[in-house]
Amino acid sequence: MKANILLVEDDMNLGFVIQDNLKIEGYHVHLSRDGKDGLKAYNEAKYDLCILDVMLPKKDGFSLAEDIRKLSIEVPIVFLTAKSMTEDKIKGFKAGADDYITKPFSMDEFSLRIEAILKRTGSISAKKSNGFALGKYFFDSSNYKLSIGETEIKKLTKKEADILRILCEQKGNVVERDLILNLVWGDDSYFNGRSLDVFITKLRKYLKEDDAINIKNVHGVGFVIDC
Repeated sequence: MKANILLVEDDMNLGFVIQDNLKIEGYHVHLSRDGKDGLKAYNEAKYDLCILDVMLPKKDGFSLAEDIRKLSIEVPIVFLTAKSMTEDKIKGFKAGADDYITKPFSMDEFSLRIEAILKRTGSISAKKSNGFALGKYFFDSSNYKLSIGETEIKKLTKKEADILRILCEQKGNVVERDLILNLVWGDDSYFNGRSLDVFITKLRKYLKEDDAINIKNVHGVGFVIDC
């Protein structure tokens, strides 16, 4: 199977050209127009490769890459940029990039470099689990189900399931509030922050049958789930 690719490019003409060429090569490609939408898209699907423009609206490519790296150290990241300065390339690699392609570029060379990266890293999306054991609970994130044994305890809403999945994927690690907000809502506004607190309270209630499970609020930082 060909890889699933996230492309974040605000130049729609270039974005469509890259997307069409990659589709011709057999890849599945999701195109986002800004950094925040790209981060939200990353949360909603499984990707084998991320191609990020550096100069993006709302969230630049470096910041987007750093957020993606907080969620996965494995997914390959390629930067697209009109800049060729050494400092920018260093910043890109420090943000977690696997490659750095300067515009303008040959689509033939671009396709070969993408293929080489995917061959080197292998397909990793299958490693991302849809099921999580949480003490006596089992969380089926793809179907939004929380169960104990064979009994379904709660059918979660999509946002509840998204939040719980993010915490489960990073179990034992603190996930920043702003990162959760941008992943789930696509915006880290004050009002969405208050909504997040309500959803965390609901999740704690759903998991109350097991005292060993604890969604902790790390003041001023974010949340962590322990069990």
